[in-house]
Amino acid sequence: EEDSTNSFICVLKKMKEVRLMEKVVEETEEAFAERMETLAEQWRDLHNRRAQLKAHVVTSGSTVKENERLRTQALKKAKEEKEENLKKESELLRARRELDALRKKHQKLSKKLLKYSLFKKYLEDVVENSQFRDIDDLISYYKALLRTRKDLLQSQWWHRQLLEQGKGLQQQLRADKEAEMLQ
Repeated sequence: EEDSTNSFICVLKKMKEVRLMEKVVEETEEAFAERMETLAEQWRDLHNRRAQLKAHVVTSGSTVKENERLRTQALKKAKEEKEENLKKESELLRARRELDALRKKHQKLSKKLLKYSLFKKYLEDVVENSQFRDIDDLISYYKALLRTRKDLLQSQWWHRQLLEQGKGLQQQLRADKEAEMLQ
């Protein structure tokens, strides 16, 4: 009987151990299931985050490309503006030099005009005491005299040319006559 009681107690102990083990296994399985659920949820979150990161990388890539395009465009525009400014500055410098040259010329002509104002007064006095009505008539008369003088000089030059040709012909004729007489 004692053996059977010991056996029974042993069986009871073993059953208790089995229940404890089943409980531990069940708790472990529940913990494992919870852990697996947590891991699956983290895995889904990780995939979602990865997809978001990929989308962000694509968006960032296009943003970077757009920024690079805008930067290149801005640099090109800045270069063009700089070239345009240099061109305008050189034009401005050229215009200033031209203006200075014109001012100097104006001063020079003003001095000349002042110097020649004496001649104007003289011409006005001449016109007043002569047959001409105004200074323009006197200048026209002077220009006509210059043209006539030029024509006369040219005519004299032609006459000299003709005279020299005549002398040359006369000498040639004399030489021909002398050659005929000697034969």
